[in-house]
Amino acid sequence: MLKPNKLVSKNFLSSLDTSSEEVYHLLEIAKNFKNKDLDIKFKDKVLGLIFDKSSTRTRVSFQVAMSRLGGTSIDLNPTTSQIGRGEPIKDTARVLSKYCDLLAIRTFNQSDLEEYAKWSSIPVINALTDFEHPCQALADFMTIKEEFTNLENVVLTYIGDGNNVANSLILCGALLEVEVRIACPLGFEPNPLIIEKANKIYKKNKNLLKIINDPLSAVIGANVLYTDVWSSMGEESKKEEKDVLFRGFTIDNDLLRKANEDAIVLHCLPAYRNKEITDEVIESKNSRIFEQAENRLHAQQALLSCLLC
Repeated sequence: MLKPNKLVSKNFLSSLDTSSEEVYHLLEIAKNFKNKDLDIKFKDKVLGLIFDKSSTRTRVSFQVAMSRLGGTSIDLNPTTSQIGRGEPIKDTARVLSKYCDLLAIRTFNQSDLEEYAKWSSIPVINALTDFEHPCQALADFMTIKEEFTNLENVVLTYIGDGNNVANSLILCGALLEVEVRIACPLGFEPNPLIIEKANKIYKKNKNLLKIINDPLSAVIGANVLYTDVWSSMGEESKKEEKDVLFRGFTIDNDLLRKANEDAIVLHCLPAYRNKEITDEVIESKNSRIFEQAENRLHAQQALLSCLLC
């Protein structure tokens, strides 16, 4: 029976904390959990959740995943703990390391996450920062692999803001040698550091990563169309401006028809229907959005098991 292998890195702060072999292993473990071919229990293990940002899928999927592994989770809400009072991260991290076995942290700054990891003696997981969303990328590529079996020759086109989701798709895509196209308005490209790191990873063909400002050309030949909200949490003041600048970057039926006939559509949710994606596309036969959401549970169960084993 396939069993989880311990990850080389203690933490999962970025997609790059895993190798390509480890990503494939995580996807296989997740598949086995989903198919109920794997039953592993980590009795008495505790996952601490520190969420500075609101969450539905990430919070619930982590809690259910930990429960299915036989452990428990504790919600360390900053508004009801000393974290919200401004206790230094180095103090919080060292204390929580005495109580919990892992920490999943959803916050704004990647540097805060790294500070937790520096002072924690237990694994720290990036449950989302403004810089990366690596747990989402695991579920995304699990969904794509379910659909196409083999990731070779898959073309993933992401349309929208070059945000944390785009960054993790780029890095995880590089590890898996998947062609990733990012179509975004001029000035909203992904972080240059992310692009630089990805280009160093791509071994056979550095042209597999494409940054494009035209969504029409970006979807031609695509197997996967992916989008996210145009304004992330914390960008509320930019919403009206971005709504104007992102016109033409909506995934609608016209855009979908220019992709491959068997193309699937993904969105990490929550969605602003009829803004970055139309209601018709979300509910279309091409949509795998809710399968993708389910896979957050299985991918994170795989991640937790590989960090705990």
